[in-house]
Amino acid sequence: MAKKPMLSFWQIWNMSFGFMGVQIGYSLQNGNTSRILSALGSDVGHLSYFWLAAPLAGLIVQPIIGLSSDRTWTRLGRRIPFILAGAIVSALAMFFMPNSEFFAHLVPPLFFGASMLLLMDTSFNVTMQPFRSLVGDMVSEEQRNIGFSMQAFLINAGAVVGSILPFLLTWLGVSNIPNPGEKVAPTVVWAFYFGGGALLLSVLWTSFTTREYTPEEHARYNNRGNEERKKSSFPQLLKDTPKTMLQLAFVQFFSWFSLFLMWVYTTPAIAENVWNTVPGDATSGPYNEAANWVGIIFAAYSVFGAIFSLLMARLATRLGRKTVYLSSLLAGGLGLLSIVLVKDQYGLIASMVGVGIAWAAILAMPYAMLSASLPAEKMGVYMGIFNATITIPQIAAGLLGATIFKLMGGHAVYMLGLSGISMVIAGISVIFIKEHKYSKEF
Repeated sequence: MAKKPMLSFWQIWNMSFGFMGVQIGYSLQNGNTSRILSALGSDVGHLSYFWLAAPLAGLIVQPIIGLSSDRTWTRLGRRIPFILAGAIVSALAMFFMPNSEFFAHLVPPLFFGASMLLLMDTSFNVTMQPFRSLVGDMVSEEQRNIGFSMQAFLINAGAVVGSILPFLLTWLGVSNIPNPGEKVAPTVVWAFYFGGGALLLSVLWTSFTTREYTPEEHARYNNRGNEERKKSSFPQLLKDTPKTMLQLAFVQFFSWFSLFLMWVYTTPAIAENVWNTVPGDATSGPYNEAANWVGIIFAAYSVFGAIFSLLMARLATRLGRKTVYLSSLLAGGLGLLSIVLVKDQYGLIASMVGVGIAWAAILAMPYAMLSASLPAEKMGVYMGIFNATITIPQIAAGLLGATIFKLMGGHAVYMLGLSGISMVIAGISVIFIKEHKYSKEF
């Protein structure tokens, strides 16, 4: 079996650069979906139902895309055609969603906004899944930690840009309050325009600077002949699921259950807990000011995540992936729990240190641990199946969110406390993972 070539810094950078643009769009969605849907008429207690669009889309789309990209060989490559197609549709949905109210003559604005959210999430998933597989395809075992840590860094860099855009536009003089007779603030509308454009440009950069291995090269580097192209049934694929993947699934459940609650409830929680707004008032100045600040603290955790990403590969090689993963998730849990006690907007930034460390680890460690245990010819489909460990906990959180919210007395900040407890459980669960090891890395 021929050894995969060692890639340069810029080759690794370019193959994941498009993910930065995708994350700009994804962060805009995370930071502003509750804000937009509340302005369009959604009750706070029902927000989690709308957020189900993302995990439902991922649960269905990613395994299909993974299996399809495993069997695709084109002039553009194996994964890049899917990355490019998903980016185009994502950008179009981003242009339409904040303008949902202007389609009221066709359908109710809230329905149109929810539909654009579903389309956006579906196309994000079409784009993101092949990016994970692309790194797994291209990097050698020695560079696996570096490859996924670089991807985590670029994701966090994109998240910083996407998170601060509404705040930055407000600082530049764009109105942060809806114009008379309108529902969505111009800062949000223009932020989505910028995000859609950045997504397209960055994905085009990856598409034209990355040359994927040909079928012959792929077979040579993975000691596979033509037999690798034989089709396996989906039930057989599930039956052959590596044990490492099943063990990671338990950790993933609690970490993504936690993240979903954080994304859904941070804006109403901070608006009520720090800005003292009245629940359900999503168009007032204080609420929109709080929503902008949520963008800042989300950017803060992405900054901390990006910084930690620069250290993570070295730490994982020296201390082991499990140690880094466990410690990071515990730090995130403590950060989320601290938000319940914080009444000062600047104090929230300190809480984001732990969240950022956990986020960086969640983006890299599971994939580095998993990809080492996967057969190369089925990298895409198993990465797609693994996405169920991300989507199922979010679906559970979305379905249970409204009920839990009522049990918490209608106070969104307590949902963040629950988010912190879930993240701590995820960290403790890492202890039970037995990962596939390679002597050259450990």
